[in-house]
Amino acid sequence: MNEDTIRAFFIGCVKSSDVALETLIADPKVDLRGVLTLRGSKFNADFVNIAGRAEAARVPVHYAEELDKTALPDLLREADVQVMFVIGWSKLISQDVLDVPAIGTVGFHPAELPANRGRHPLIWALALDLKQTSSTFFLMDEGADSGPILSQVPLAISSDDDAASLYKKVLNAVPGQLRTIVTDIVSGTLDPQPQDETKATYWRKRGPADGLIDWRMPASSIRNLVRALARPYSGAEFQLGENHVKLWRCAEFDGEVPKNAEPGKVLDAGPDGPVIKAGIGAVRLIETSDMPSLNEGNYL
Repeated sequence: MNEDTIRAFFIGCVKSSDVALETLIADPKVDLRGVLTLRGSKFNADFVNIAGRAEAARVPVHYAEELDKTALPDLLREADVQVMFVIGWSKLISQDVLDVPAIGTVGFHPAELPANRGRHPLIWALALDLKQTSSTFFLMDEGADSGPILSQVPLAISSDDDAASLYKKVLNAVPGQLRTIVTDIVSGTLDPQPQDETKATYWRKRGPADGLIDWRMPASSIRNLVRALARPYSGAEFQLGENHVKLWRCAEFDGEVPKNAEPGKVLDAGPDGPVIKAGIGAVRLIETSDMPSLNEGNYL
């Protein structure tokens, strides 16, 4: 490009969107022509109202709830948009929208593309006890997370990470990646790298049943599920009588576990938190919501 700035449009509605929008607003090489977001979301546990940040920077704000989806291409054309950034948006962008920005649409997925495309990448990474993920930006195409990669930063996942700490690692990577992408666009040195489709894998959408603890699971799997669904997400749950109890933090019990105790049995109800027998090993409950008191010998 021969210009010093790029005319851009932004779409997003979660915490990563807010960090990305803040970065783009602060970059003098970005002429932000508009933002599309949501007024609220029951689906996104990490929803952030980014309208205030945009309005403070005098960037026009549009709400998806009020915008006819067929009107977005014309909106982009009227704003003379060259590049669009879609960060923290769970809906696919239609091809007629992707066709408008001449440079393309920059998408974001916190996973090691081409592996692990699809839904809930941070939750799946923790629940499956992966040791590494990535913060990945790519040029969007008609597929899901399948376009050429623009920037990919590996992120180590420690055994102590939960959803909040891993999310923070992603957010820390985003600003530097975005600034580099913008610089490369302006300088004409952007170098998209096609993904290797032979290595592509997809994660499915999770449902409420995926967050339920089955005490027949190994203790390690229960802990991984709990840290995967920790705040800002909805929390893992287990059933206790007629109630569903949220389990926000737990630890694998390192004491002696009787082999003849059934899964779900309360082995200890001391002040450090109740210890529950699992399919293999046991789990100490550290932080819960809405849980009545337990006694040794009770069953969950």
